[in-house]
Amino acid sequence: MKKVVEVNIDSLIPDDKNFNRGTEYGDHLMDESLRKFGLGRSVLLDKNDRIIAGNKTVEKAAELGFENAIIVETDGKTLVAVRRNDIDLDSAKGREFALADNATSKANICFDTDLIMQEAEIYDFDPEDWGVTMEQPEEEQPEDGKKVIDTRLIVECSDVSKLSLLYSELQDRGFKCELKK
Repeated sequence: MKKVVEVNIDSLIPDDKNFNRGTEYGDHLMDESLRKFGLGRSVLLDKNDRIIAGNKTVEKAAELGFENAIIVETDGKTLVAVRRNDIDLDSAKGREFALADNATSKANICFDTDLIMQEAEIYDFDPEDWGVTMEQPEEEQPEDGKKVIDTRLIVECSDVSKLSLLYSELQDRGFKCELKK
């Protein structure tokens, strides 16, 4: 029998070297998802209640007033599944929740490549084994005395799903993006 305990969410310890800085848009989507659907995905802790995976989820849940966490102790050989008894996947809410979960995960990833490289060197692992390319974008250098300027693109769009796709695409291509109302 696995040990199950309920604790205050504040007792979970954030990873002080979290590789994911998150994104402003991802934070927005997580806020919307947690407000609309509540919690659904588990987070991963080490043996000292330090968060391995789910730092942004725990942070946002605490910010929104969620107070409790259920800890299921395991040795990694048993899948821990969360069953939501209030949601049917074959319903509008269930299907939208599934999309919200995937879209939020994608939109809220922004790797701290400097930290990853530092930790990879200390602990001898290759981030590229996990699909994380460590190529740094080359800094723009003035050529022939031409001045390099900072440019901005402003997009106005009333279709939130189209804007979300564009935002994610631009981030995936390495552009710095921010969402403003």
